[in-house]
Amino acid sequence: MSDFIQKLIAQLKYNPDEPILFNTGFFLYFLLAFMGTYLVLHKNTKLRTLVFTLFSLYFFYKACGFYVGLVIVAAVVDFNLSNLIYKTTDVTRKKMLLAFSIVINLGLLFYFKYTDFFIGISNDLGFTQITPLSLLLPIGISFYTFENISYTIDVYRGAFKPVRSFWDYLFFLSFFPKLVMGPIVRAADFIPQIHKPYEVNNTALAKGAYLIAAGLIKKVIISDFIYVNLVEHVFDAPMRYSGVESLLAVYGYALVIYCDFSGYSDMAIGLGKWLGFDININFLSPYQSKNITEFWRRWHISLSSWLRDYLYIPLGGNRLGKIRQYINLFITMLIGGLWHGANFTFVIWGALHGIALAFDKLRMTYFKDAFHFIPRLLRKHIGTFITFHFVCFAWIFFKSASITVAFDMIHQITTNFNTQLIPQIYLNYTPVIGMMVFGYLLHSLRDTLADDLIAKFNNVPLWVYVAAFTLLIILLVQFKTATPIMPIYLQF
Repeated sequence: MSDFIQKLIAQLKYNPDEPILFNTGFFLYFLLAFMGTYLVLHKNTKLRTLVFTLFSLYFFYKACGFYVGLVIVAAVVDFNLSNLIYKTTDVTRKKMLLAFSIVINLGLLFYFKYTDFFIGISNDLGFTQITPLSLLLPIGISFYTFENISYTIDVYRGAFKPVRSFWDYLFFLSFFPKLVMGPIVRAADFIPQIHKPYEVNNTALAKGAYLIAAGLIKKVIISDFIYVNLVEHVFDAPMRYSGVESLLAVYGYALVIYCDFSGYSDMAIGLGKWLGFDININFLSPYQSKNITEFWRRWHISLSSWLRDYLYIPLGGNRLGKIRQYINLFITMLIGGLWHGANFTFVIWGALHGIALAFDKLRMTYFKDAFHFIPRLLRKHIGTFITFHFVCFAWIFFKSASITVAFDMIHQITTNFNTQLIPQIYLNYTPVIGMMVFGYLLHSLRDTLADDLIAKFNNVPLWVYVAAFTLLIILLVQFKTATPIMPIYLQF
């Protein structure tokens, strides 16, 4: 019995080699324990909120250990500052409190995420000889930092009245479905749902099941398979592979990052629906976009809307003339790139998108009808083709470990394409190519398909869900890799 207890305690403790994720076996037990407790207490709002928060904090502990304390500290600081901002009538003091909140939040993010980056730059320029601190990045810090900042700014603007209960705020910040990898949720959208009676109708149950299943398929079956069998090897050493393989890896990575991140977003939104909470959609088939502006309306919507509302618009948006608008777009995307990671590859990725957005605004202002002689449908397909390939080109920098690796990939594609190898590469990568075709076909489906199917088959018996999820689990086991593949956005 003592061995069993010791194993149980070890399983319940944080293990840095096995963080809890939606696609791990431990999460299933966690979810069953949570749902059982939640359903028993769901009628008592205060107790339900307390238990939900404690489960969320434990989930975060299992994901990143004692860094869970940062979430609690952030909640304490911003809960109190936001209430002070709301009560203060002096404009100067309001601004000082807001500035203090932003400095505290960005200071924590900067310390963990960018200290070594700027130490490296300073050392390279010869200004210092400081040993890097080798800090571990707390999981999810970028997401809950942005949620804290948007909350205090909305309170400052008078757009949102701060909550009176600290537990409500901590619940909002630590809500486990979105805590680790988003989406970035606005307090104004989430907090009013906390005290609503817990009700889940057939539509919410079905939509939640669909999103969870779709997310697991995207992550475990499509993304992990393509990454392990192609993308990982080519991006690790591009000079060992032909240009055809490099290009195939770029197309593969475009699908990998979409399926990886949108898959986790789908699972978070689906779990939210089962728990009685509506979280806004985070991806809308972004590779169907006709231009780069549309792409950013469809890709990581919670981040792009946050950057728009709390960075681009405060910088002046489009209110200060066209030149200033282009500069604001560039700055916004440059910072958006740096948000993703402390590496010049992310800066270049952000800069490329900033330049592309500025040129797209220029095109829409001065050259909107320049290609009116081309049939509309053909213009749409050309626009989608160009946009997709620009995004893929930028992904090379996003994925590469260094600028050197990125240029090696580009060099192989542009100078060592070697078309004679295509038949052999097709034979070598037939399963991967098949999975990529499957993934892109799924992506091409219209976004309303799930809602249409749910409306048509709304009253599906419980045994159908059980049978479908049983088959899905069997399928996932067949594709599950021997070594768990950490989600891409876990590092952000």
